[in-house]
Amino acid sequence: MKKILAIILAMTMVMALVACGGNNSSDSASAPAESTDTGAAPAEESGSAASGSVYWLNFKPELDETAQKLAGMYTEKTGVPVKVVTAASGTYQQTLTAEIDKSNPPTLFVIGNSAGVKDWGEYAMDLTGTAIANELNTDAYNLYDEDGRLVSIGYCYECYGIIVNPDLIEKAGHSMDELKNFEGLKAVAEDIHARAAELGFDAFSASDMDDSSSWRFTGHMANLEYVYEEREAGAVWTECPATITGNYMDNYKNLFDLCINNSTVEPSTLATGGHDAENEFKTGKAAFFVNGSWEYAAVSGDVPNATMIPYYCGVAGEEKAGLNCGTENCWAVNADVSAEDQQATIDFMVWLVSDPEAAELMVEQLGILPYKNAPASTNGFLNDAARYTADGCYVMDWATNYQPNVDTYRAGLVAALNQYCADQSDANWDAVKTAFVDGWAAQYKAANG
Repeated sequence: MKKILAIILAMTMVMALVACGGNNSSDSASAPAESTDTGAAPAEESGSAASGSVYWLNFKPELDETAQKLAGMYTEKTGVPVKVVTAASGTYQQTLTAEIDKSNPPTLFVIGNSAGVKDWGEYAMDLTGTAIANELNTDAYNLYDEDGRLVSIGYCYECYGIIVNPDLIEKAGHSMDELKNFEGLKAVAEDIHARAAELGFDAFSASDMDDSSSWRFTGHMANLEYVYEEREAGAVWTECPATITGNYMDNYKNLFDLCINNSTVEPSTLATGGHDAENEFKTGKAAFFVNGSWEYAAVSGDVPNATMIPYYCGVAGEEKAGLNCGTENCWAVNADVSAEDQQATIDFMVWLVSDPEAAELMVEQLGILPYKNAPASTNGFLNDAARYTADGCYVMDWATNYQPNVDTYRAGLVAALNQYCADQSDANWDAVKTAFVDGWAAQYKAANG
């Protein structure tokens, strides 16, 4: 059972701590969403019998409906059975742990970061030279183990920052040109908040700290602290550092304070959650929404000219900052299933990213695919990211992917931030810094000995 007992023990500890996950975090139960098996018997295509089957354990709840549709299309076309199971939000690792040692385990699953490579790399076949690897147009989002094996490949990449409704900015008497650094963002946000009753909308939508939302601040916004540590050191991290300095915690505080104190809700209500930040933005109740490119489809229908700006936080030279770009969406193929199932899975993957109809559906949901035969992105936020880069702005890489013992580490951040939101004292902020910096060292030691 390889590492499965150790992983089960680790996941039990995580669940006991009610830790948050990554960008799919939730306090949902760990049972997978209802699955669809799109066929039982293989059919023939082009004169040869289909063989093998596919079991896709999907990481992204928002992709479920499209993934089920694609599975049905592929089975109808090829006769190859494709089952899709989508893990409940925030429970992917628990679900993978439960499924991987069954008699019919996932053939296609996600290994999304360096910690995942350590935990799950031995379950993944080496994708070097495979048909799906040959479809890639970049190596930037691939993950390798310590032996140089290509254990997972990016199937989409994303960006995150601050989503803005330009119409509300103008309605408040301001211009998007003012939003070029923290000083400008702060002036606009505080003015909108001060006049919220008059304007009929506020600055920021809710910054809830329950499991369905806290990842936006303990994972994504935390990234600004790590990225500026990288830039100060002059090198992007290639592995998890044993310690961090916390030199940019004041900058994190700048932006976090701006979000919680110029919002549709009181900071003291954030711990329990229950607010709908996305809906507040879509319905024009807030001008700013901290989130990522995966929200484009959800918000663009109501706010068609929505755009995304960087995490301005008061760092010198941040006028040249771009968006946070990266991915935790990386496919791995199970090394322990039959050769027929491995081949069927790779064939399915190639079809997803190269068939005109299938790839268009994937791009519609995921925004962009790093594959040479995929259609161009229709996601405005990803296009914003490309525009910042084209203008010579630096990309804020996803250093947050290196958070050690990620769920436990983030749980500590949530606890400290909740205490701070309830009482914004210097002592409580010191506890937040301790959770960030000392918590990192402690969890690194726990993960690495």
